[in-house]
Amino acid sequence: MLTSRWRGAVIAAVAISTALAALPAGPASARTSAQPVGPPGAQVVDGRTQPVFSYPDAVREHLMVQTPVDSDGDGHKDRVAVDIIRPEETQQSLKVPVIMSASPYNDTVGRGFESERKSYDAQGAPAKFPLFYDNYFVPRGYAVVDVDVTGTGRSDGCPTIGGASDVAAAKATIDWLGGRATAYAADGSEVKASWSTGKVGMIGHSYEGMLANAVAGTGVEGLETIVPISGMSSWYDFARTNGAKHWNGFASYLTTALDTDPPQKCQAVRDRLQAGEDDATGNYNAHWHERNYIAQPAPEVDKVRASVLAAHDLSDYNVRIDQFANWWAPLAERDVPRKLWLGRYGHTDPFDWPGRRAQWVDTVHRWFDHWLYGVRNGIMDEPRVDLQTGPTTWTTQADWPAGTSSVPLHPGPDSSLALSPASGTGTFTDTKLSEADLTADPAASRPGRLAFVTPPLRTGVRLSGTPTVDLRVTLDKPTSNLTALLVDYGEDERIDWNRNEPQNRIHDGLQGLDEDSCHGESTAQDDACYQKTANVTARKSSEVIARGWMDAQNRHSVTTPEPLTPGRSYRITWKTLPNDYEIKPGHRLGLVLGGTDADFLYFEEATGAKVTVDLGGSRVTVPVTTTGGLTKSLHR
Repeated sequence: MLTSRWRGAVIAAVAISTALAALPAGPASARTSAQPVGPPGAQVVDGRTQPVFSYPDAVREHLMVQTPVDSDGDGHKDRVAVDIIRPEETQQSLKVPVIMSASPYNDTVGRGFESERKSYDAQGAPAKFPLFYDNYFVPRGYAVVDVDVTGTGRSDGCPTIGGASDVAAAKATIDWLGGRATAYAADGSEVKASWSTGKVGMIGHSYEGMLANAVAGTGVEGLETIVPISGMSSWYDFARTNGAKHWNGFASYLTTALDTDPPQKCQAVRDRLQAGEDDATGNYNAHWHERNYIAQPAPEVDKVRASVLAAHDLSDYNVRIDQFANWWAPLAERDVPRKLWLGRYGHTDPFDWPGRRAQWVDTVHRWFDHWLYGVRNGIMDEPRVDLQTGPTTWTTQADWPAGTSSVPLHPGPDSSLALSPASGTGTFTDTKLSEADLTADPAASRPGRLAFVTPPLRTGVRLSGTPTVDLRVTLDKPTSNLTALLVDYGEDERIDWNRNEPQNRIHDGLQGLDEDSCHGESTAQDDACYQKTANVTARKSSEVIARGWMDAQNRHSVTTPEPLTPGRSYRITWKTLPNDYEIKPGHRLGLVLGGTDADFLYFEEATGAKVTVDLGGSRVTVPVTTTGGLTKSLHR
């Protein structure tokens, strides 16, 4: 059921779509400057706006939006650089909605699989916009607005890595588009967005997706929808997991990579960010709370007014899948209109998923048409979730996670993983081991891990959601890093998401090809064509399907550590990363317990603690679908 607010939005959308379909417009190719132009307007066919506006003739402009923040502390409020491309008809009476990206990548690492950057002509007007959004949507009656995050590109200030100033700068641009903020041209004159309907949709990948989440969390007027792709919802959960560190010095690294200004300009800001991250402890604090878009006070998920089309990869270990899942759950609780694409690659964009580009472009097109133009095209009547189940297989379903039941599995003294608990203990030492070492040959005894496996499964079993690890342990030191891995032991052809060969255009399970596909119109400076991709797969004997980490002293709180008393028994419970994964018949499900995961707890040092696990008091709870029941599969 939609809430009354969302129902009202849908009713309004239906009315608008009826009006839009009646607006006259001719093909852009049929017009010349000498011909009279009829009343401007969008044209809708089959529930989609049509490319009736000229891309080469579009208005391209650069301006600076005034923000309410002073991120570099120089005593002047920052102005953020904004580049705009919009149909020529907006110079007359046409008002159009906006597709907006706020990005820190425009002049440094670039955007998309081909790392595209902005470029400008001799007069300082934007000549090239990264990605396909401008090429595709401007001919269909949209403006595309590209914002340089504070302290990057042509913007004032300093980047604060998801801090309040980053969010405020993107929000200020939406306020300007709605007539509530001020912008300036290069000559200092004030510029109004008189061509804007005030309706905005944000889209972007990674940092850009994070800003879409965060700005939506401000509840800003006019932000009708967001399309966060691999977006963060909490920077603490990006850099830490339950007190265990994935990063040291992250802010210094990223600000240096993103900011091309002289180093001294933002050194004080970098020093403040570094101190706020508190690498010495890994604890949660005010620095991280400012960058938590789920929790109060602001921005936060309870204020989201925009609809959400989210996309994420289940094997994304840059922005891990919990960043999406922890954002998705409260959206579902609030009945926010939403849709989801889940792939099986690394840190990628659905535009680059092999064989799915046309479907993704069409989905985004219909999504924006529905939420920004009010086109009644049925997008909200379709299954909510598109899910990749294998390298070349996809399915749809009503929601995510799928309907599941929780099945507890118990480690046994004979290295078994079974439905019933068994008495006994096992020990390992917190050493720093790679996952290859942790998961190798589960039947072998290794001092740095414990491994348990089920018998071969009689039927396929599908995990959907977030497993929970519940251990009863005794340490001989005040703390230990703890790692839990769920493993699919069984040979299969899988996407090789961890392979990275830049010279061969390979990363995140994808390989760039020589063949292009084109989506939209082109100019000499900005073409609409992009490399197609192919799957990169490998035949492997096992696959880690869920990972979870914990610093034992943070078992109750990530804010206040509680060292353990050596020799005393403690119950420690934590969640692994979510997944949606089918374990095939004949494969075995494994649980591996260890100390410091060298592949993911990069900056942690092993404590050397001896960890004794009470097997009878320990278990892992796995969410499995009723159609792939684990209990049924393991009963003999």
